[in-house]
Amino acid sequence: MRTVQMTLDDELIEQVDQVVKTIKTTRSAFTRDALRLALKQFQTLELEKKHRKGYEQFPVNNEEVQVWEDEQAWGDL
Repeated sequence: MRTVQMTLDDELIEQVDQVVKTIKTTRSAFTRDALRLALKQFQTLELEKKHRKGYEQFPVNNEEVQVWEDEQAWGDL
């Protein structure tokens, strides 16, 4: 593990300190978890962009969807 020095707003540090006290952890552990979560969210957004771009380039046509709509069970109406 490496030590990294960061500059953060006082208000942000106060909020983090309140949370870490509540959940009984450290600033470092909390920050590591927050960064991991942010990286996962970033990766998810990037995948969504790729999927969106793929569907824009190759849109789904009605025939593809119709096959599966016919197979759906809608229950007793």
